[in-house]
Amino acid sequence: MKETNKLSFLSKLCFGIGAFGKDAVYAIVGTYLMMYLTDYRSVAPAFVGLLFMIARVWDAFNDPFMGMIVDNTRTKWGKFRPWILIGTVMNAIVLVLLFLDNGLMGRSYLVWCSVFYILWGMTYTVMDIPYWSMVPALTDDENERNQISAIPRIFASFAWLIINSFGLALVTFFGRGNDVRGFSVLAIIISVIFIISSVVTCLFCKERIVTPAAEKTSVKGMLHVLFKNDQVKVILGIALFFNIAYQLSNSFALYYFKYVAERTYATEGNGILYPIYAGVAGFAQMGAMALFPFITRKIGKKLSVFLASFLPVIGFAALWISGYIIPKNPVMVGICSAIVNSGIGFMLVLITVILSEVVDYGEYKLGTRNESILFSMQTFVVKFAGAFSGFVSGIGLTVIGFVANQQQSAWTENGMRIIMFLIPAILSALCFVFYKFGYKLTPEFYGKIRDSLHGRKEQ
Repeated sequence: MKETNKLSFLSKLCFGIGAFGKDAVYAIVGTYLMMYLTDYRSVAPAFVGLLFMIARVWDAFNDPFMGMIVDNTRTKWGKFRPWILIGTVMNAIVLVLLFLDNGLMGRSYLVWCSVFYILWGMTYTVMDIPYWSMVPALTDDENERNQISAIPRIFASFAWLIINSFGLALVTFFGRGNDVRGFSVLAIIISVIFIISSVVTCLFCKERIVTPAAEKTSVKGMLHVLFKNDQVKVILGIALFFNIAYQLSNSFALYYFKYVAERTYATEGNGILYPIYAGVAGFAQMGAMALFPFITRKIGKKLSVFLASFLPVIGFAALWISGYIIPKNPVMVGICSAIVNSGIGFMLVLITVILSEVVDYGEYKLGTRNESILFSMQTFVVKFAGAFSGFVSGIGLTVIGFVANQQQSAWTENGMRIIMFLIPAILSALCFVFYKFGYKLTPEFYGKIRDSLHGRKEQ
């Protein structure tokens, strides 16, 4: 009889809670660190862009090796949960040090922020890879997997919603006139929440589809898994284009709304448009993720990928056009944000679901199940995309003549629009191109794969 693994609601909920903490950490770094360094700590944008690129590229190439370490881990707690806890504690400590109000200036501060930004990325990898690698190990039921992929994304979007919408207000509240201190206090609070949420996940979630204890992966085996699974390059292409588009627009939104839409130039009082954009983004992503299992069953995965790819294109185009006509209209900003981020919400879940299918396909084709190695490629892509988007943002600001806390020229404003809207829209459309012409795990073929894997287990 074909066995499936049903998960309790408590397990699904506790798995999602882990994503809340880890994405709150990622949100404060991904959304605010660049502006924190350029506008609050007076670091040159070009230096920030170069630092982001070097750190993320270095970190990205560590990811597959962390995946190999996790896949080779054998403990009574499984192979994922020990690393989730270890990585969480290390990353929480480094986050506090990254935003520490230490009084350093000049070269001393540049060395400090460089060291701890690089360490932040490396320690985040230790926790992030085993967390997402648990998805295909929790269940092999397709509907259950759709839910377990969507639930943590909803919690993650809720974390981004809170940090993006209220982050600057919390900084002002905690800082009491010293925003650098405000960022430091906020980082401490987020770190505590991060540790608590990871403990909840590790206590109530347990892997069910277990790799045999004798099955170890060497470096040669890791390379074999990555190069012989022909669907890996397809999902990596989709994930790469999506993450560059998502991270570039997300990190640049603060600059666009502050300097182009609202034209406010002081570090305080940045207006309401960015909080509206970020707040609607969070709700739109959570709504799309909640509806994902239902919509996918109704229209199929291919049309779901189409929506995920082209809704951001429509939203970015509308926001660009309205920016010339009614740039300060909060309703239009909210509508465009809802369109963009509905597509982003779909794509965030789709990538996890597709990657889980690629794990099964790899076991079907190669005979080994390597969740962490394959999911490490997702974090590899996220880090590489972060490197590229950080480099484009930092160097791009320099090229277009950006000056912090000053009125920008027309050339600079148009450059910001290109970085914020045009580049992400093109990359988002390319996601569907990669899926349409490269992904071959149709429902029929994937059903055959699952039946074959169940047959092997029964034997």
